[in-house]
Amino acid sequence: MRAETTGEGRGTLVDLSHPVVDGMQVYPGDPAVRIEPALTVAADGVDVASIRMGSHTGTHVDAPSHSIEGGRTMADVALDELVGAALVVRVAGLADGDVYGWRELEAAGQLPERVPPIVLVDTGWAAHFGAERALRHPALDADAARELVRRGMRVLAVDTLSPDPTGSTDASFPVHEVVLGADGLIVENVRGLEALPATVRVGFFPLRLAGDGAPVRAVAFLD
Repeated sequence: MRAETTGEGRGTLVDLSHPVVDGMQVYPGDPAVRIEPALTVAADGVDVASIRMGSHTGTHVDAPSHSIEGGRTMADVALDELVGAALVVRVAGLADGDVYGWRELEAAGQLPERVPPIVLVDTGWAAHFGAERALRHPALDADAARELVRRGMRVLAVDTLSPDPTGSTDASFPVHEVVLGADGLIVENVRGLEALPATVRVGFFPLRLAGDGAPVRAVAFLD
């Protein structure tokens, strides 16, 4: 990960997004990512790519309509919901397929009774993105997600393919039901959280799509 400076006196931007590339890893069953030349400078005078991908490609945001019947779509999500104060919660020592709950969230210290609107969970699993092990990521316990919502969380961001288990045979998404069911938002596949302090300002800037989700450019603003 490379931090990008914005200029003297203006702080540093840290990119928390995975690059979008041809053939990259996607959630099982999602559309494959295909990026191919459509026009070339040699033949057409301009270079233009043809891009085919799903709305949940790479680092992306889930709108409530992703799993909640009648929920808001991205057309109803304001940018200011995705920019603001954030709490980074580090959960260390997780193994493949572990489910972590409130005890693990507070292992490094008690969480405040009122949390910022955005909570980022750093499991270290971003290091496995693109590999088969990414599918065996840890998952958040739904009761812990419910408690975060009670304490003021509106956006849950995770460094895994999903806050729920991937490849579960019962096809249930309990954390999605809790967060999106409360009209909140979920951001998946963030990276670079190890470079952030415990409290930070972040922004998730989605493509202006009107559907159930959209790829985002995720950014942390460091003083």
